[in-house]
Amino acid sequence: MTISTEDQTRHVSAPERPPIVGPAVRPLTATEFNTAMVHLYRGEVGRANTWRTRLDGTTNWAVLTTGATLSFAFSSEKNTHVMILINSLLIFYFMYIEARRYMFYDLWRTRVRLMETEFFAEMLTPDRHEELENWRQILASDLLHPRFSITLWQALGRRLRRNYIWIFGVLVISWCVKIVIHPQTPATLSDLVGRMRIGPVPPWAVLLAGVLFNSFILVLALTSRERISDETPSRQETRRRMTGDPG
Repeated sequence: MTISTEDQTRHVSAPERPPIVGPAVRPLTATEFNTAMVHLYRGEVGRANTWRTRLDGTTNWAVLTTGATLSFAFSSEKNTHVMILINSLLIFYFMYIEARRYMFYDLWRTRVRLMETEFFAEMLTPDRHEELENWRQILASDLLHPRFSITLWQALGRRLRRNYIWIFGVLVISWCVKIVIHPQTPATLSDLVGRMRIGPVPPWAVLLAGVLFNSFILVLALTSRERISDETPSRQETRRRMTGDPG
């Protein structure tokens, strides 16, 4: 009895492949570990500096845009005040972009701070003994599963309190001055209110929108404040940020 070629193929099993064995991992010596940590520290400092430089870009945009808008608004009494209101929305968008960049900057900066308070401080004070979680595990976990140390709301609040609250303040004062002096000082309160009109939009709607917008800015500045310094966190605070512990 003959066996067809198809039957022969069905009964022949594929040869087993040998398991892939990677190179053996040996523990690092103290010198190798210190060298690796120094290079990691320099790399994280470089990242933090890069994102810190990017923060200045959006702030410069906001300042230049505000200056150009105010120069145009006050250059002639015929120029409308609506440009100041539009610029306020544009400045808020710049602040949002900067807050997103700040979240990345804070990620690298927190890692740098952890290495400073744990690795380098331990080298300076080798006799320190504290019952805390191993910082190497914290750093390794953050490298494997990176996460932002702050929320977008906190980042918006930080950038607002640092820079943008002064820009919004200048815009509010400038809008009030523009309404009062151009085209001339109003004789009555009704004339002053009437100048707030923007085309078909009634004055009360413009005033209400301005009050709501600036109230939101004020609430953001107050509710996003933190109990500790966000520029120089302590060792314990750095650990809490890295582990996500609200503690």
